[in-house]
Amino acid sequence: MNTSLNGKIALVTGGTTGIGLATAQELVAQGARVFITGRRQTELDAAVAAIGPAATGIRADVSVLSDLDRVFAQIAKEAGHLDVLFANAGGGDMMPLGAITEEHFDRIFGTNVRGVLFTVQKALPLLVNGSSIILTASTVSIQGTANFSVYSASKAAVRNFVRSWALDLKDRQIRVNVVSPGPIRTPGLGGLVDDESRQGLFDYLAAQVPLGRLGEPQEIGKAVAFLASDSASFINGIELFVDGGMAQV
Repeated sequence: MNTSLNGKIALVTGGTTGIGLATAQELVAQGARVFITGRRQTELDAAVAAIGPAATGIRADVSVLSDLDRVFAQIAKEAGHLDVLFANAGGGDMMPLGAITEEHFDRIFGTNVRGVLFTVQKALPLLVNGSSIILTASTVSIQGTANFSVYSASKAAVRNFVRSWALDLKDRQIRVNVVSPGPIRTPGLGGLVDDESRQGLFDYLAAQVPLGRLGEPQEIGKAVAFLASDSASFINGIELFVDGGMAQV
């Protein structure tokens, strides 16, 4: 049993489904106590039940700053500090240039950029020196994708946050890295299209991956747990693609 995160306190935003849930499960499996956030109480309760007694759920929307204040107040009260922050909450949908609305832009940047920024900034008083921050980006941070420009731009912004924050936090020896998944079999990916088109989308994306398949959420979880651990003690400022080689060819 891997106990490399024994006794660590972690926060996973967007921890109720997909990559966030799988990562929270992996962090707990390696010995951490994990707080997770989600916007819907029913899904939050189900996720906590799936993760087990080392998990605590806090209902919150990361784009709402008062929600973030409540999250960190509860963590301060119950745990006193943080060792690992996985700022994962995010999402997006497709909209071609010419049809992009203000609502589309504000919603995606509100969660993926503004939400990540203030999640990290508000966590700083709780993060111990030498802790680990991991953000979620995507292969689209370096690739163009038709109809997906707003989401892609938001993930490019997240990637640059890591470069800049690694410098801002160097005096505290806080490592900041970003994980960029390729196509992962999650509800979010499947939700980009209707039910009838889902398998076709999955098959198309799998064909773009050198390994010839979609990734599984657990594969991202293991990568995040590695970056969170002392095994990654000299890894800082990187974008770790977990994509079967998709971004490299």
